[in-house]
Amino acid sequence: MDNDPKHTSKVVAKWLTNNKVKVLEWPSQSPDLNPIEKLWMELKKHVRARRPTNLTQLHQLCQEEMDQHSPNLFWEACGRLPETN
Repeated sequence: MDNDPKHTSKVVAKWLTNNKVKVLEWPSQSPDLNPIEKLWMELKKHVRARRPTNLTQLHQLCQEEMDQHSPNLFWEACGRLPETN
């Protein structure tokens, strides 16, 4: 629960109470702990640096960045380097 209005509506609050769901306190605008969100942020950063000018180019650059950097983007998003053997 991230204090998004759809999560804090009266209907949802009532359902959670009726179903005895314990909800953690969560500050609004808190950092997302889901690694995929960080992966998307890294991809956006790489693509923005290349300044696409239209939708076709945006799609192409996203694909190129993922093809070229996907393992590294994942590890950057997780805040660490991959383990090597």
